[in-house]
Amino acid sequence: DDHNKENLFNSLNYDVAAKKRKKDLLNNKTKVQYFHQEKWIYVHKGSTKERHGYCTLGEAFNRLDFSSAILDSRRFNYVVRLLELIAKSQLTSLSGIAQKNYMNILEKVVQKVLEDQQNIRLIRELLQTLYTSLCTLVQRVGKSVLVGNINMWVHRMESILHWQQQLNNIQITRPAFKGTTFTDLPLCLQLNIMQRLSDGRDLVSLGQVAPDLQVLSEDRLLWKKLCQYHFTDRQIRKRLILSDKGQLDWKKMYFKLIRCYPRKEQYGDTLQLCRHCHILSWKGTDHPCTANNPETCSTSLSPQDFINLFRF
Repeated sequence: DDHNKENLFNSLNYDVAAKKRKKDLLNNKTKVQYFHQEKWIYVHKGSTKERHGYCTLGEAFNRLDFSSAILDSRRFNYVVRLLELIAKSQLTSLSGIAQKNYMNILEKVVQKVLEDQQNIRLIRELLQTLYTSLCTLVQRVGKSVLVGNINMWVHRMESILHWQQQLNNIQITRPAFKGTTFTDLPLCLQLNIMQRLSDGRDLVSLGQVAPDLQVLSEDRLLWKKLCQYHFTDRQIRKRLILSDKGQLDWKKMYFKLIRCYPRKEQYGDTLQLCRHCHILSWKGTDHPCTANNPETCSTSLSPQDFINLFRF
């Protein structure tokens, strides 16, 4: 009898364990399939803390495929700006998984910049912003403001310092191309191209390449258009600066204005919110919209608009 009872007990344990493994396997498969197939997220209209459910900033960050977005030149600056905004004030709003995902995406961004040697300054500023924020948060660890062990965050801060060092060690090599260069173009074309630069620091850097470019980079009309692109007439009137010759010094005004007002942001591609079904996704991503013409229902969101969706 004891032998039979033992066999029965082992059999029951085996059945329970088998059912549990089967259930866990099914759940895992479901989660993986769900995560990889759906690259959109539903955002509750008029969300509150009670109604938010799974629709959090961390969940949206996990679901919207930022790892692929950084490989698209139209979306790269958008994702970097979003990472910067999260680093400034939203790190504690991310779940543990979302924070890990954030660091993984940031590492991919750094590796991309190290490979193609573009947007170096942009990523340096992002890393510095993140490191400064983490220094502040880690010092307040007694208040449990960060998810995870303190040693894990110290390790992440060490990784940021290592990435900064790698970026500082980049040696940009001159390409072997011997055809027509930028300085070979007519002056009118050079100025036309320089007018496409939306950051005054890029103009200053370009002017340091060659003496002729230095002269062009000081063009008053160039800096005037840059000021008018980023700032309103009212903002400009409040920050007028005259040169020694009695003329408006547009270059000095630009750098004074960017310290006082946010610059205009423009991106090749952005996240979009469907006004009909309240689904958030990248442009061109299929989502289950019931509207007759889904393209007309989409509204582009700036990185700050994206953050604001998950504030309650």
